[in-house]
Amino acid sequence: MTNLDFMVYTEILVIAVITITIIIPIMNNSRKNNVGNNKKKNAVISAKEIVDRFSISYQTVNYYTDFGLLQVVYKRGNERFYNKNEVKHRLAKITKLAGEGYSLRLIRRKLIGW
Repeated sequence: MTNLDFMVYTEILVIAVITITIIIPIMNNSRKNNVGNNKKKNAVISAKEIVDRFSISYQTVNYYTDFGLLQVVYKRGNERFYNKNEVKHRLAKITKLAGEGYSLRLIRRKLIGW
């Protein structure tokens, strides 16, 4: 083993120790803090919960997502999660504007500008 190999090995070992002792506990702690804050403004809702709470079909949630009316915050596996407050406000506006006769293209233009 040369000096260079030993230095590289030592650096890798130091990085691993730092990751295990400092970074991972910090990440776990921040996740725990985020889990308990369901009442925060950034609470999320799954597509299935949207279907149950707002009485729209799963296909409608998919269509609104693909069309750009609803934005996915993050995905876990095949499950999509949305910002709860944004979904509530967007669906209320979509319902109101659709009731006034606006097409989904015009509604999208009014909501997000394209």
